[in-house]
Amino acid sequence: MTPTLENYTLGRWNHDGSAPQELLDASTGDVIALTNTEGFDFASILDYGRRVGNPALRRMTFHERGRMLKALAFHLQEKKENFYELSYRSGATRADSWIDIEGGIGNLFANASLRRKFPDKPFYVEGEPVGLSKGGTFMAQHLLVPKEGVAVHINAYNFPIWGMLEKIAVNLLAGMPAVVKPAVPSAYLTEAVVREIIASGILPEGALQLVIGSGQGILDHVNYKDVVTFTGSAATGARLRAHPRLIAEAVPFNLEADSLNAAVLGLDARPGTPEFDLFIKEVRKEMTAKCGQKCTAIRRAIVPAELLEDVQIALGKALGQTTVGHPQAEGVRMGALAGRAQAELLRDKVRQLAQHTPIVYGSLDEFAVLGSERGASYGKGAFISPIVLRNDKPFEYTASHEVEAFGPVVTLMPYHDVQEAVALANLGKGSLVSSIATNDARAAQEFVLGAATHHGRILVLNGEMAKESTGHGSPLPQLIHGGPGRAGGGQEMGGIRGVEHFMQRVALQGSPSMITAITEVYQTGAKIIEHDKHPFQRYFEELEIGESYVTHKHTVTEADIASFAQVSGDNFYAHVDATSLEGTLFTGRVAHGYYILSKAAGMFVDPRKGPVLLNYGLDECRFTKPVYPGTTIGVTLTVKEKIGQEKRDETDVAKGIVRWLVTITDQTSETVAVATILTMVKKQNQD
Repeated sequence: MTPTLENYTLGRWNHDGSAPQELLDASTGDVIALTNTEGFDFASILDYGRRVGNPALRRMTFHERGRMLKALAFHLQEKKENFYELSYRSGATRADSWIDIEGGIGNLFANASLRRKFPDKPFYVEGEPVGLSKGGTFMAQHLLVPKEGVAVHINAYNFPIWGMLEKIAVNLLAGMPAVVKPAVPSAYLTEAVVREIIASGILPEGALQLVIGSGQGILDHVNYKDVVTFTGSAATGARLRAHPRLIAEAVPFNLEADSLNAAVLGLDARPGTPEFDLFIKEVRKEMTAKCGQKCTAIRRAIVPAELLEDVQIALGKALGQTTVGHPQAEGVRMGALAGRAQAELLRDKVRQLAQHTPIVYGSLDEFAVLGSERGASYGKGAFISPIVLRNDKPFEYTASHEVEAFGPVVTLMPYHDVQEAVALANLGKGSLVSSIATNDARAAQEFVLGAATHHGRILVLNGEMAKESTGHGSPLPQLIHGGPGRAGGGQEMGGIRGVEHFMQRVALQGSPSMITAITEVYQTGAKIIEHDKHPFQRYFEELEIGESYVTHKHTVTEADIASFAQVSGDNFYAHVDATSLEGTLFTGRVAHGYYILSKAAGMFVDPRKGPVLLNYGLDECRFTKPVYPGTTIGVTLTVKEKIGQEKRDETDVAKGIVRWLVTITDQTSETVAVATILTMVKKQNQD
């Protein structure tokens, strides 16, 4: 009996919906599963996420959410072979599936590690404080908190696992639940992963819901608290963006659309150079990986006019090694498209392009495919050969820059100088990614500065980075994934930037003391807390934000300056040669800035053994006023922020990082230096 895929909504697995649809094996045409596509109670589904999942995630700190993602990544890693077996049915080879499966799990790991960029709190203090008054009693600070709604992810069919995991990794770290609506043709893969996620029990209830179907009507019920993301065609994205509910409620909408990405061969990249070979390799890989069904795949190959024939021949030879067939058949290097509907649409697009730009490699005609013993055939499967078109007049025949054939298809076109290459790349009217293969730094700079306005990411390929490069078509969780114009104008992922998309930014105004209390980060001018006990003798839990220690005084002498110069080897003229100061900013020999900082440390450090384990580093330091011999300095040490650390294992010491504000003043009470130092401090509770 053919199984029916289930939704996970309102805390249970169910077959809600109607209008069943068959999902087919991309290589054999066999029925894999049925799914219901219409009739969902989206109002209740979204309300459940807001009521149940959102409060649970909002209560957690960034570190807790990050550890949750890490546990989930390890769990899915253990189950990955199950996903590989199922992924073959989407037409993907093992290498193709690696991108989808392990690339998606890798996003969980990367965002789990990103927790260290955030405090161990449910909110995030962003940027520097802003002074708003002359007397320093009125200030502002930007603060980010998780939104109170649900992230609605409407995903594409080409990456049913990665497309979900790369998005939920970010919204979960931000503290927001998700409702995932995968594309129907490959939804069986998304369902398999969600089953494992729910079975693991790692996520709080309501943090993730799955709806398998058309999604018709889901946007009718979103509100201003929610966020909507869409990955897919630019045309569908434009329709969704204009939805009346999104406009009326001002719902944030992130669109990542397929685009006509370009790869440029540099003028210096002649045949025989590493850059020429890298270009051919990258174009071939982007055409054939996932059968060209990647939003970042190369659609336009822009090459020097005099090398057009060389590139056409070299690319043809490279593609000649690409065997097509069932992804599990021996020797197959490229599988099938996601389904016959996608294959027919692709053929129509190629025919449009071929009207003025002839096919110079490959064919739309029937061809033999490998894997007949596994049931694969051209007639039943969604197979197509790699196709290369040639546009000798790319400024005249502009369909190459307007029509996207979403599959193993690329168009070659010539250019004569860098500006022309920029103009051609930009004719795509906004792309997710562009690349240039060159070892000419000047040409690379000219291309990047010219093309940056039209691209979300630019890769510069050369021999130096070839072994470690992730390639043209690999979005990375640390970088934004999106682009302007046709690419949708969105920015997925991107480290902290991606997380902020699911948080609300507020400008917090008040007194330094009040903002210190709210943000748990000390603000200059706030009330200080004094204790009889030296702060270096207090455990991590005992230390309070704003707790301060004022040191004894020290008068700087010429002997201090001379001794520091000898010890440090810093004999800069302003410190050691009073006869060389004419025309400078100094009126006499001046103390080294690092002497002042070192002396300050000597003044505020308690030499006795205590909870402070080590000096962890220096975040920032400014020398604001020259210190001459005879100046008397004093130091105020203040607890600025506390950041708990995780134990690596059971034998590790429980500890945290304390950020201290070090303020050094002279006898006139003017600040001569300010710094933020970090110490690692032991916790009293070692459990």
